[in-house]
Amino acid sequence: MALQTNHNHAARGRSGRIFTAHDRAGEARISSRLGLTHEALEVGRDFDFWRYVVDSLTRGGRIDYLVCDEAQFYTRDQVDQLAKLVDELQIDVFAFGILTDFRTALFEGSQRLVELADRMNVLQVEALCWCGKRATHNARTENGVMVVEGDVILVGDVDDAGTVPADVAYEVLCRQHHRRRLTAARAKAVSLAPEPLPFG
Repeated sequence: MALQTNHNHAARGRSGRIFTAHDRAGEARISSRLGLTHEALEVGRDFDFWRYVVDSLTRGGRIDYLVCDEAQFYTRDQVDQLAKLVDELQIDVFAFGILTDFRTALFEGSQRLVELADRMNVLQVEALCWCGKRATHNARTENGVMVVEGDVILVGDVDDAGTVPADVAYEVLCRQHHRRRLTAARAKAVSLAPEPLPFG
């Protein structure tokens, strides 16, 4: 959606900048699961959106909009800077990210975005749990086992079905299966286990 938003605005002659933080494709890249990538500006914890935009405009640059991907990783101050750009310079800001971490707690950036956003939209493409229900939670697995403790920011990826699990991976689950720590791999293992009682 971030890449599509940028494309739509750029196609109408608007000038924008794309930002990201901790994207799985590496530093200063924005990527989609469909294989699309685009150069972006990396947002570290000390990055100042207000200073960046004001400096760019002062040097004669044009900025009509910002596309901010992985915004859950932004700091509270950075989200405040984005709101200031909207209010004081009338620059459109489109922020994309997830709300909660693998422990089901709000990310700092997401919390502040919810507090300040003019509007919020759930993405049109609905993520599904392995059971087919709407996926609402992110599960982190380490060596194939779901964990609920550890560093909040730990970049990994979603495994393709049928492959060996990565050291650190993420899987979207419905709330019920997240609470039960029942990932697709674990559900498959349970279903393949021999019956505990003989039936005949």
